[in-house]
Amino acid sequence: MRRNLGETKLRKRRRNSSSMVEFDQMPRILRNWLNEAALPWRPKSVHRAYKKAFLRTGDPALALIDLDRVQQLRLSKDLRYNMENEIGAIEGKTVV
Repeated sequence: MRRNLGETKLRKRRRNSSSMVEFDQMPRILRNWLNEAALPWRPKSVHRAYKKAFLRTGDPALALIDLDRVQQLRLSKDLRYNMENEIGAIEGKTVV
């Protein structure tokens, strides 16, 4: 199951780092958020986004809300891509 990512336009890359080690080193609040995330986030990406949001807001709860907002933005981009491809398939066009 090397390519079990489904139909998505979001970037996909191979990683050389150990995601499990990175996950284990994360604060519990971020591990809990990542366990319930809708997207396959990399632990390093979550930690970076959280630190950025925390520095801006100064509040851990608001930083998690910001992570939710970022995830919703990514999901909406992917949904829009999938909808365009479905419409294109119906009309006989390929959307890139």
